[in-house]
Amino acid sequence: MKNNFQKLSLIAVAAALLGSGCTKLEEGLNSTTTQEQAETFLAATADLNVLIQGAYDGLQGLQTQDLVTSLMENSTDESLVPTRGGDWDDNGVWRVIHTHNWNADHQQVQSVFNNLLGLVFNTTNILTFIPKSTAANKNQIEAEAKFIRAFAMFTVLDLYGQVPFRQPGENLLNPPTVLKGTEAINFLITEVKSIKANLPASTGRATAPRATKDAADMLLMKLLLQKGTYANRQAPTFAAADMAEVITLADGIINSGRYTLSTNVWDNYAPNNGDISTENIFTNQNIGGARGGNLRSAWYKTNHYNMNKSGWNGFSTLADVYNKFEAGDQRRGVAYPTGLASLPNPGNRVNTGFLIGQQYDLSNDAALKDRNGAPLAFTSTVAVQESGTNLEVTGIRVYRYPIDYGPANDGQADNDYVIYRLADAYLMKAEAQFRSGNASGAQATINIVRARRGASNLTGTLTASQILDERQREFYWDGWRRMDQIRFGTFLAARTLKPAASDPKYLYFPIPNAALAVNPNLTQNPGY
Repeated sequence: MKNNFQKLSLIAVAAALLGSGCTKLEEGLNSTTTQEQAETFLAATADLNVLIQGAYDGLQGLQTQDLVTSLMENSTDESLVPTRGGDWDDNGVWRVIHTHNWNADHQQVQSVFNNLLGLVFNTTNILTFIPKSTAANKNQIEAEAKFIRAFAMFTVLDLYGQVPFRQPGENLLNPPTVLKGTEAINFLITEVKSIKANLPASTGRATAPRATKDAADMLLMKLLLQKGTYANRQAPTFAAADMAEVITLADGIINSGRYTLSTNVWDNYAPNNGDISTENIFTNQNIGGARGGNLRSAWYKTNHYNMNKSGWNGFSTLADVYNKFEAGDQRRGVAYPTGLASLPNPGNRVNTGFLIGQQYDLSNDAALKDRNGAPLAFTSTVAVQESGTNLEVTGIRVYRYPIDYGPANDGQADNDYVIYRLADAYLMKAEAQFRSGNASGAQATINIVRARRGASNLTGTLTASQILDERQREFYWDGWRRMDQIRFGTFLAARTLKPAASDPKYLYFPIPNAALAVNPNLTQNPGY
């Protein structure tokens, strides 16, 4: 009975992953096929290149507005989704994330858990085909699958404090093992180190859409920096050996000659960033009209209805974030080429970074109006629940990705989604230097990035809060803020629109109740 179930599970998995239906499978498998015969047949017929591309496509969940990005950003001090009259209420799901009042039945908490574990499941299934595969590149595919799985498991671990895990070929009737805390992070560190030899070497932006040795080193640096938070989230510690390893790994990337800090930071996020970025190390590739996730939500979620492109008029940031930037810091926003002669931006209006004040039509510089006929002028003030005549314009808006105005962008945009880039290697190195007692070295490292962005040098004695602020200036809305705030001890603190410190239980999201019901190895996080 067990062998037959495992065989049928393999058939179902192969049919789903290969997208081939059952006809071809039935030619090689029947009711008398043994487990070993089924595994051998599937391994021989599986197209590993198709399967691994499917795993990369699974990373597109990072791009949409209501999955990982929402939990990682809207729970922090830099992003919120105000309820605007009758818009963006959705039974309060957005408000409770920003104010730290979610529970185990929150839809986004459930969806993110399921989405990420689907990616873990699919990459693990790829690994079941590897031992008996005859593909010439199977060792590289195995390493890439393990990289994607480690990335997904790391994200689950960071959000939920525990992550279900199976070894390839395990009986699917049995509930997965659950890794927690230090055990989980040590497993992931060991796993990433073990696959590096079989990953391809990076050649810069040309290889950024695939897992490479440099991408593995970036993930490893993230794991090492975050490691102490899994032993004690309220009071993380940072081992000297871990910090020394982060510095060594960062130097390897910085000094490789494969990347340079981009002259214009927005080249890293542009519709043609796959061609022009000089610092992107690992991205998820989008091809307008062909393949891609919901990256268009990067501007649709923030644009007003009367802007080009018309948007959903939702997400905003806070004046506290905007005010951390110097006027000459290009990260605050610049007038970036639209790529279309019909949108020449004659007024040289800011169309990246932060949008504040009167907004304009980029085709003729006419001042835009809201739906009530009032000036479309975004304000620095915003409330969690907005009402009144100005509710359409409250809150500073953010363009993280310059708009792809191409004809296919209503389906998929051409902007590749940025996961790792060179600036993060610099700033992770600086943090490790600081935590190792080398504050002056850390400051010098940070100032390399600041100089490239047009910001003045930091002077005086470097503090932890300055490092955290610099990470926000460089990576706002990139999906790292929650991790950074937990690591620096500010995630629970009172802040604008959250006047009281949060209960420590909010350092974790709850395990969805549906998941607890099917896996007895999971345990609900304290306080939920």
